[in-house]
Amino acid sequence: MFSDGPLPPGAPDWLARARTLRGELNGHNHAYYVLDQPSIPDAEYDRLFQELQALETAHPELVSPDSPTQRVGGAPLPQFDPVRHDVPMLSLGNGFADDDIVAFDKRVQDGLESLQQVRYAAELKFDGLAISLRYVDGVLVQAATRGDGTTGENVTANIRTVRAIPLRLHGDQIPAVLDVRGEVLMYKEDFARLNQRQRDAGQKEFANPRNAAAGSLRQLDSRITAQRTLRFFAYGIGVLEGADMPASHSALLDWYGQLGLPVCRERAVVTGADGLLAFYRGIGDKRDGLPYEIDGVVYKVDRLDQQKHLGFVSRAPRFALAHKFPAQEALTQVLDIEVQVGRTGAITPVARLNPVFVGGVTVTNATLHNEDEVRRKDVRIGDTVIVRRAGDVIPEVVAHVPEKRPQDARQFVMPKTCPVCDSPIVRLEDEAIARCSGGWLKCTAQRKGGLQHFASRRAMDIEGLGEQLVEQLVDRHVVNTPADLYRLGLSALSELDRMADKSAQNVLDALQKSKQTTLARFIYALGIRHVGEATAKELARHFGSLDKVLAADEAQLLDVADIGPVVAASIRAFFDDALNVELVEQLRAVGLQWSEDAGSDSQPKHLAGKTFVLTGTLPNLSRDEASQMIEAAGGKVAGSVSKKTSYVVAGAEAGSKLAKAEELGLAILDEDGLKALCNSGT
Repeated sequence: MFSDGPLPPGAPDWLARARTLRGELNGHNHAYYVLDQPSIPDAEYDRLFQELQALETAHPELVSPDSPTQRVGGAPLPQFDPVRHDVPMLSLGNGFADDDIVAFDKRVQDGLESLQQVRYAAELKFDGLAISLRYVDGVLVQAATRGDGTTGENVTANIRTVRAIPLRLHGDQIPAVLDVRGEVLMYKEDFARLNQRQRDAGQKEFANPRNAAAGSLRQLDSRITAQRTLRFFAYGIGVLEGADMPASHSALLDWYGQLGLPVCRERAVVTGADGLLAFYRGIGDKRDGLPYEIDGVVYKVDRLDQQKHLGFVSRAPRFALAHKFPAQEALTQVLDIEVQVGRTGAITPVARLNPVFVGGVTVTNATLHNEDEVRRKDVRIGDTVIVRRAGDVIPEVVAHVPEKRPQDARQFVMPKTCPVCDSPIVRLEDEAIARCSGGWLKCTAQRKGGLQHFASRRAMDIEGLGEQLVEQLVDRHVVNTPADLYRLGLSALSELDRMADKSAQNVLDALQKSKQTTLARFIYALGIRHVGEATAKELARHFGSLDKVLAADEAQLLDVADIGPVVAASIRAFFDDALNVELVEQLRAVGLQWSEDAGSDSQPKHLAGKTFVLTGTLPNLSRDEASQMIEAAGGKVAGSVSKKTSYVVAGAEAGSKLAKAEELGLAILDEDGLKALCNSGT
């Protein structure tokens, strides 16, 4: 297995490409599953995923537990209590062409050693949010999102507001325990009504029904969820106790209907590859007339005993496949190409389009990524272009249509100065991205982006300080730097649009609360280029104090795990800027605090080199709190149990990880044991 440390001299191109793909896919997974902000079209994600799969097939030594091909989704949000799935919620492999479906059917037949055609349950692939509902003696007691497939988010209070979901099952055979797997979604007409209310209230519209459903279900205030019409369809099962398991998947869905659970009518039992393809084409013909968005169909071997025989690969069942529809495309005209300025000064060309309805939403803008991409696709102002969208937030300009190019079509010219602050735009030789050179002090676009990043959940976690409020604070010259946030008073906030005294006070309370933070969060919040959460944690763990980070030269920074020359140079350049050092001092002066110690460069911590795995629910510590305690003592937290695991920390409802730890004879701790071990070095 290859690590993700610095590439060895003369490393082959495929190794570098695999690392790039892993990084990109992990970032897109986080954006899609955690942030509900898809960053690329589904079709592009699938292409990158298949490329990485092909590389790992050709070079098995590349495969590692943290590869996107070995996992399902993203981590749960910390605002909700974690819920461990007793039976993991796995994702499905994808098929796109008829040949993929024929090959899937052959693999199944070969796996079953059957001479007869296999019967499949065929159903829809909804574009919503996967949910697991737990019923105990017929009563709904818990609801959890998929999360990372093993641990999800507890959204029980919000699920209770979804009228499509019964709070109590009915029927003759009520199981003692039943985990129902299904999808929460929003119908097209309900989505249209929600966006009309958003427009009427002067609030931001949702991009598509999937985003609206996910955003509604992840509200911390369930009263907001109750105001939005969500639907639910059941399609799978986790734990079942106190009742006989049906013999087939189709019988399971029939039983769900008898229990009062919503089950989609658009399903069938078919035979062989021909039956699968006929179902796919039939659904494709009626897709636009369905009341909800779908992005494909799903095939499952119908008999459950055959499913069990076929089993699973690492991230997906062998007995099921998602057959995805082609990405939806439409033609429209490029009215203009403008540039947007990001938090780091990145200049992104954006195509302003004649509005076109594609992929379930009206599209008016499409990113062109960078100047090289505009040139490669030869997209010009006035061109007719193919726009592709498949349930994504960001549409893609696939190509221009040469025969429709007008004589007066104009080439895009990257501006020489920033459209926001008029500072020079520069592009380094080894970079594809051009950037505004004004910095956050001069460029209001960078200032706004920097403040939003500073206040974000993974950074200082200042609840209520969102995009609209930051826009007003900067535009009215109330706030110029993050330190200014902590100097805000009630009257200044109350005078802003849609800010009453109570909401203003809530923001002030959140600012006060954020003053007690961690060194890793503070470093990440500064927005140093190339420094993400993981790098910020490594810096905090290695040096232990901010002053040591500020004083470290590039050679010392290179001693930190996972930091290479580019990142080291970026950190050093940031702290060589007198304005950034002044900002750090101002933030200290307004009361930001964190615990510090000597750091691993001068005094190794007593759990250095030890690896921990957390499983189950601890009585008093959240998973984040337990992880922070371990990391503060020098240990590392891993997601899976292996022979290299030092300790497994087990709480209530610990499952397969605990069983594997016992099988391997590993040391097992409860919460008290973890606290004692972490504190033993003090």
